[in-house]
Amino acid sequence: MANKKMTLALFSGSVDKLTAAGVILGGAAAEDMDVEIFVLLQAAFAFKKENAQVNDRVAEITDKKDEFLASLKRLNAPHWTEAFRTAKEMTNVKIHICGFAGKVWHGEKIDDFIDLADDIVGIGEYITAAEESDVNLFI
Repeated sequence: MANKKMTLALFSGSVDKLTAAGVILGGAAAEDMDVEIFVLLQAAFAFKKENAQVNDRVAEITDKKDEFLASLKRLNAPHWTEAFRTAKEMTNVKIHICGFAGKVWHGEKIDDFIDLADDIVGIGEYITAAEESDVNLFI
C-alpha cells in the first residue's frame, strides 16, 4: 500500500509559521507520509542561504515576538531548518522552490538556497501535486 501524500504550500517566511510547518512536517514524517513542500514568495526569502539562520520575523501576535522566541529557546525547540532536516531524514520529503519566488528574491539557481531545497519548479508542479495529494495545506 502506497504512503499517503501531503503537499504543503509554504508562503510565509516568518519563524512562527516556519516552526509550525516544521511541527506539521514532523507529524507527517511520523505517519510515514510522502511530503512535497512548495516554497512560495515570502518563504523563499527565508530559504535563501543568507537569511535562514538570522530570520526572527514573526507574522502573528507580533507584540509577543520576544516571548515566543524565548519560549522556543526554553523548550529547546529545534530551529525550523533542523525540524525540516529531521523530517527529510525520516520520510520522503521533497522541497521545491517556486521559480517566480526565487526570482523575486534574486535566487535563480538552487545554490542560492539552503541545502534542504531539492529544486526550483514552476507553480504548475504545485497544482498537479496538490490535485494528487491526500492532504494539502497552505501556510
